[in-house]
Amino acid sequence: MVKYKVAEIKPDTHFSSDVMLDSLFLLTTPPCAVTPEVLSYLKKWGFLEVFSEDEKILSKIEEDKNPEKTEHKQISLGETESVDLSEFTDEEDSVPEEQIPEKFKTSEEVDLSEFTLETTEPEKKVQTQQIFQQANPMPAFQNPAMQMQTAYQNFSANANQQAVQQQSFDFPSEPTSISKEEDNRKLLESQNAYDKFMEFINYVYTKYATQKIISLPELNGKVLELCNFVRENKKFLLRISPSFETRNKNFLISHSLRTAIFAIIIGLQIKMPYEKLIELGVASILHEIGQIRLPPQLYMNNNPLSHSEKAQMQTHTVIGYNIVRNAGLPLTIQLGVLDHHERENGTGYPRHLLKNNISLYGKIIGVACSFEAITAPRNFREARTTYEGMIEMLKNSNHLYDETVIKALLYSISLFPIGAFVFLSNGRVGQVVDVSPTSPKNPIVQIVGSVNPDGTPKRIQTDDNTIRIVRTMNKEESADLRKSLGDTL
Repeated sequence: MVKYKVAEIKPDTHFSSDVMLDSLFLLTTPPCAVTPEVLSYLKKWGFLEVFSEDEKILSKIEEDKNPEKTEHKQISLGETESVDLSEFTDEEDSVPEEQIPEKFKTSEEVDLSEFTLETTEPEKKVQTQQIFQQANPMPAFQNPAMQMQTAYQNFSANANQQAVQQQSFDFPSEPTSISKEEDNRKLLESQNAYDKFMEFINYVYTKYATQKIISLPELNGKVLELCNFVRENKKFLLRISPSFETRNKNFLISHSLRTAIFAIIIGLQIKMPYEKLIELGVASILHEIGQIRLPPQLYMNNNPLSHSEKAQMQTHTVIGYNIVRNAGLPLTIQLGVLDHHERENGTGYPRHLLKNNISLYGKIIGVACSFEAITAPRNFREARTTYEGMIEMLKNSNHLYDETVIKALLYSISLFPIGAFVFLSNGRVGQVVDVSPTSPKNPIVQIVGSVNPDGTPKRIQTDDNTIRIVRTMNKEESADLRKSLGDTL
């Protein structure tokens, strides 16, 4: 690793490999430049040095003098054939050829062992100073990026213990029930809000498609509203599932909204700072925007894609990255869009990154996007249940996803997700209506056909000893139950 003084870096300088603030925080990655705004913030926050893998800096002047080093017209897409992105992108949305360094085409993991920081054993409340403690410590700053990394570290440390040490919850033995009328009112309110967010995302995609405009202030305002609504109404939002017809008609819009909801839920679970939570939500909404430049038959196809079609489809992450980059969105959002198909074992695309080289937004959106795709209906298959989707994510075959992010999803929606019908060990049938903050396999269940003395639906906290969940109902059983109960459900 080579050390560079921030004061000596010229604006819009391009590095041939990742630029790091330390062993945890990625500042920029090829082909992104170190912009004047980034340099300004580094100086404002007091950072004096950054690190990069190579000694060579690709500045604009050097590129002009070395044209032979800029002939990178294709981006490798892993096991598929290389695709010329100029065939699928407009000129203004493509990365200038001279700005695509060789590192962008490799899958090498950056060796950060030289700059591994000594950490202390985390206590219940880990301070930023503890995480970044080293022999010659850098100044500790409570900026949102470091707070986000601290939150991720804390959740990861807690989730890896057998007894998850979370905040104490005043959880009643008899979960509070609400009347059927109130439940229906909240569910309808959530459905109406969901539809309005759908309309907004459709507006965002249409505005870009017709005017090439993405308004970050508009997105920030609406995503803040979405974050607040998800925080307050999660258990109702998770009971909303798009019909096949709705999803088929507005695939990108429906998928983007549901992915954003799951991503925000994960962000809330790891206690991400609100500034970063909003950025995550914006990146989630825009993560598939590159697909609007591809033929719709690629992502609406009823049949498996051919070799060349897969290669063409995989360009959407780079196209989307170019779109948000040219729109002037923050680098963190750009990387979330670019990295959401990267996988922990290096088999993802477009850069085949490994583990910690993948941005945190990319990790979270990757899990949210995959879980949404598993549990939503598609042209070529029916939706699987949320339980089946969660089981598949927990299996994490070939270690594709970040374990901490998967655990955050599990603890926020439970093993038996909200809305699922289940068979109980006492012979009754229930519907999962809320999660337990301390036990993801023992959610709160509303007993079908049973009410409290005051007339409200009876709810219980399942556990391993008294009343436990035996199994979930399959799709046919759930449909038959809904049909038989009708309005009484």
